[in-house]
Amino acid sequence: MTRTNAIGRLRRIELLAVQLKQESHCTIKDLAAQHQVSARTIQRDLDLMREQGMQIDADRGRGGGVRLDGNWGVGRLNLGYAEAIDLLISIAVAEQMDSPMFLANLASVRRQLVASFSKDKRQRVESLKSRILIGVTASTYVQAGFVSPPERIVRALHQAFVDLEMLDITYQREDGQPSQRRIEPHFLLLKYPVWYVLAHDHLRDEPRSFRCDRILSAARAGTRFRLAAKDDFQNCFQDGGHLK
Repeated sequence: MTRTNAIGRLRRIELLAVQLKQESHCTIKDLAAQHQVSARTIQRDLDLMREQGMQIDADRGRGGGVRLDGNWGVGRLNLGYAEAIDLLISIAVAEQMDSPMFLANLASVRRQLVASFSKDKRQRVESLKSRILIGVTASTYVQAGFVSPPERIVRALHQAFVDLEMLDITYQREDGQPSQRRIEPHFLLLKYPVWYVLAHDHLRDEPRSFRCDRILSAARAGTRFRLAAKDDFQNCFQDGGHLK
């Protein structure tokens, strides 16, 4: 087995352990489809998990399910790099919002996550954190029209933001009409609960702000851009907002 395949299998086993712990009924067929491997591969994974001491119960008969004993605790949390970055950034947002609830242990969690990164990756995380800004709470008028953006939009925007990559979007204007734009997502701004992307708009050739919940479609353009200064976007808001 190559090193890449071994790492992929270890990651799959970790995900299987969490899945079998959380879900009351899983079949080998369903697990194979979800993880895009054969049923025989899933069966070998389950055998290895049993050898490691995990109590995995299986129902007899055709279509029988498998589950992890409810009294067995899933072990250490093993995050991938992208997952750890997302968690660190979420912690940074919570800390910037100065909420007194549930913050007691966040500093400790952040230190442990940061310590797991190499020096160059720590610098990259710090750069990403500096590009996430907190503003004042959105007005009641804005909140009344807010809807959570679809996951596909969030994923495309997230990846373009992290990779400094241009994004082609269909944007719903204030008058309700769609508009095609190519944007450079330089910063993200949270005016709770509404997220905005502060971007260079190639259509207007100037910095603009876009409400994320008004982005109707998003596709990465495959072209990188150079990060601009935060001060370039100070004029994007004229409604009493501020950037930290």
